[in-house]
Amino acid sequence: MELRKNSKELSELRKLSRKNTGNKKDGKSFIKKGWFPFLIKSKKKETVQDTIPYKRMLKDGICQVEKDKYNKTIRFFDINYRLMEEEDQEGIFSDFSSFLNFFDSSVEVEFNYINSIGENEERKELINIKETEDDFNEIRNEYRQMLLNQSSKGNNGLSKNMYLTFTIEAEDLKQAKSRLERIEADILNNFRQMGVKGYVLDGEERLKVIHDILNPDDRFIFNFEDLKYSGLTTKEYIVPTSFNFSKPTYFKMGEVFAEVNFLQILASDIKDEMLSEFLEVEENIIVTFHIKAVDRMEAIKNIKRKITDLDKMKLEENKKAIRAGYDIDILPSDLVTYGAEAKNLLSELQNHDEKMFLVTILIMSTNKSKVKLDNTVFTLKSIANRHNCNLKNLNYRQEQGLIASLPLGINEVEIERGLTTSSVAVFIPFTTEELFIKGESLYYGLNALSRNIIMADRKKLKNPNGLILGTPGSGKSFAAKREITNAFLITDDDIIIADPEAEYSPLVNALKGQVIKISPISKDYINPLDINTDYADEDNPLSLKSDFILSLFELVVGEKKLSAEEISVIDRCLPILYKAYFENPIPENMPILEDLYNLLRKQEEKIGKKLAVEMEIYVKGSLNVFNHRTNVDTNNRVVCYDIKELGKQLKKIGMLIIQDQVWNRVTINRASKKATRYFVDEFHLLLKEPQTANYSIEIWKRFRKWGGMPTGLTQNIKDLLASPEIENIFDNTDFILMLNQAGTDRDTLAKKLNISKHQLSYVTNSNEGEGLIFYGNTIVPFIDQFPKNTRLYSLITTKLGETGKDKR
Repeated sequence: MELRKNSKELSELRKLSRKNTGNKKDGKSFIKKGWFPFLIKSKKKETVQDTIPYKRMLKDGICQVEKDKYNKTIRFFDINYRLMEEEDQEGIFSDFSSFLNFFDSSVEVEFNYINSIGENEERKELINIKETEDDFNEIRNEYRQMLLNQSSKGNNGLSKNMYLTFTIEAEDLKQAKSRLERIEADILNNFRQMGVKGYVLDGEERLKVIHDILNPDDRFIFNFEDLKYSGLTTKEYIVPTSFNFSKPTYFKMGEVFAEVNFLQILASDIKDEMLSEFLEVEENIIVTFHIKAVDRMEAIKNIKRKITDLDKMKLEENKKAIRAGYDIDILPSDLVTYGAEAKNLLSELQNHDEKMFLVTILIMSTNKSKVKLDNTVFTLKSIANRHNCNLKNLNYRQEQGLIASLPLGINEVEIERGLTTSSVAVFIPFTTEELFIKGESLYYGLNALSRNIIMADRKKLKNPNGLILGTPGSGKSFAAKREITNAFLITDDDIIIADPEAEYSPLVNALKGQVIKISPISKDYINPLDINTDYADEDNPLSLKSDFILSLFELVVGEKKLSAEEISVIDRCLPILYKAYFENPIPENMPILEDLYNLLRKQEEKIGKKLAVEMEIYVKGSLNVFNHRTNVDTNNRVVCYDIKELGKQLKKIGMLIIQDQVWNRVTINRASKKATRYFVDEFHLLLKEPQTANYSIEIWKRFRKWGGMPTGLTQNIKDLLASPEIENIFDNTDFILMLNQAGTDRDTLAKKLNISKHQLSYVTNSNEGEGLIFYGNTIVPFIDQFPKNTRLYSLITTKLGETGKDKR
């Protein structure tokens, strides 16, 4: 578009204004007073499609906006900038500055930060737990309602998305595609260095973003294949029913009111909180930055020219001072200020890693109510004023403002401000990372900063192993039970629990699971020699079972290591022990400890008889609880091993046997492609003995390949760092739920997990159910205030007086 200059066009404009005002005089003053500051020569628009000025959108995401201009859009995600130490924030600021400097004058850049209120489809889909044909839909309905209530505590269902559109000039599509791909790779690499995730939008995704801006209440239905037969263009699928630009200060898209304002920067110093404050407004807004680099040499020439002009003005002022007879050093304050600023700017461009950019900053607000729209704009203007800036309406330029606010890389507003790299970088977009993952995501509370609901799917991590860490009373068991319940209701996974304190029985019984109470007086029996043909990767299922039996003997004989002779005798007995079962795998042929005891007694070596004597108390003596065939349902979907009453001497063996039972279950499930979640409370008990510790390390290393997802709960951090081998558990864990920590443990964890002091504050004297979630490289502070007036809470809580009560 070009400025109207000739007298004929001005005459026509005056006639139009006279028609609107009623007399010639008013019409002339209408022009003279600058009420039409921008005189536009534009093609008459006949349809809503004409307002959207791109030429074509391709399937791969390339958009041709003009004959020789093409662009792409990248969606990028937030990082926890606000949780970082000041030193780390300065590092991100420096990286973002370098990122901006990457763009030269041949690339036009547009940043869009879009806040959308409403029922997010992805959020709604994850929260809407579907009913199934079982007996637990009542619990599902209660859980679904709880999630809806928790979600409503967030930012009104506010979703925040960030996009970068980069535009280049090219002779044809082939040349454009090649160059856009190179720039795309560099941008994503720069994001990666900042720890920012991002991906390129394809054509359908780009169209959906634009459609959702123009049609906030409509569902986007589109397929590129439809274009072949419909005779339509992509614009028909994204435009609203109508545009109305008849008002100078706002416009309408269908039934939605909208207003575009531009940010006028007046302050000499702007804080990095300004943009985040705009984006914290819980309304439908789009903050847009159009940025174009100025050639460095051209910028330096212009500044030098301006300094020369200012020096001339100083000379003129000096001459005036001499003629008037006053001190020549007395100069107008504006002249002094501008001169100093121009010289500082020149120094920055010449001596520092700074570029000059032309920047346009726009904020578009939308609402179904004009009154609410005005309130939103008032709030935004208050934020701008607080930072010594102005937010001014685009009078008679609302249509151009709309186009410039869409992620199309088109800027028709042309209100530009020259800023250096660091001045642009101060509008850093990063605030708080959200944790909301698609898939079979489970609920983990609310983001403590944004109050948005946290949904995560551990199966999507490279390593789904988990740890729940916290002091007594911080909510470890409650967090585990919440995850167990959620997993039971929305997944098909099997769940196994090692319960040293008898805390999980009410929940397991409510889910119609199997509680196996193992104690010297219990009639529930588990056979430690149970085996299945899928027990190990190797063809011989005895290979891994042998390791378990050797570990069991080390606990029985009380030695850290068996001798070579002892190992040889035991290993010789195992094929004989399982021969009958492998020939005819029926329950009656499964061996028990007494069978192994008898085999050892028959060995010629004295060491065999010695081993038999040492295990006699577990076969014929008072500790014979494990000398029975399994008589409980270990194939139930939820199995809880209650070992509270085993006693100190048997508890170690009991924990080891449970781990072997878990291995059995995992290998069986692996064949049917089913995941197995294993929760072990008081995890530190397993790490104190070498045998159970080694077995735990194996589980943490190998479970992932078998579809297993172990989760350890402990308050003793030092036990997790007791040796380099045990410390590998941390290295093989991508999910950590960290609750309140003791002082010494905080320091240890901060060093081990690279936690900042600010992040550490969320696990320092924190309340029950508050802390940090580590999900891969994402760290999010969370708070989980589970509603107490629910049946679920009564099943999950471990507090005295609340356990097991139905509070409906």
